[in-house]
Amino acid sequence: MPPANDANDTIFLSGLTTECIIGIWDWERRVKQKVVIDLEMGADIRKAAASDSIEDTLDYKKVSKRLLQFVGESQFQLVETLTDRIAEIVVSEFGVPWVRVRLNKQGALRGSRDVGILIERRREDYAAGKATK
Repeated sequence: MPPANDANDTIFLSGLTTECIIGIWDWERRVKQKVVIDLEMGADIRKAAASDSIEDTLDYKKVSKRLLQFVGESQFQLVETLTDRIAEIVVSEFGVPWVRVRLNKQGALRGSRDVGILIERRREDYAAGKATK
């Protein structure tokens, strides 16, 4: 995703792992499954680099804690829905101009190590009236 004018830098989180209820089959609705989340978030880190202060940057620990809580409590049927909600939280609650979210539902398909989805969203994708719930 090309960076927005004010977000030439990228802050990333890789391998954020938790368990949740995810899937369409009856057995999937009864057992938590492992999901792995990778994020790339648009940022302008120049102010933080100059000040050396956490207040001037995106606090990825807060992002991580919020997503682990949300995903751990979620019960979606589709990885598409969960992934989009993750993107919406990052953009809306943490004010990033764009995010790339990769969600991996490991072990979902016999014979495949990884199955998942990769989406890219911008702030304007979640403007009033555009978000789908």
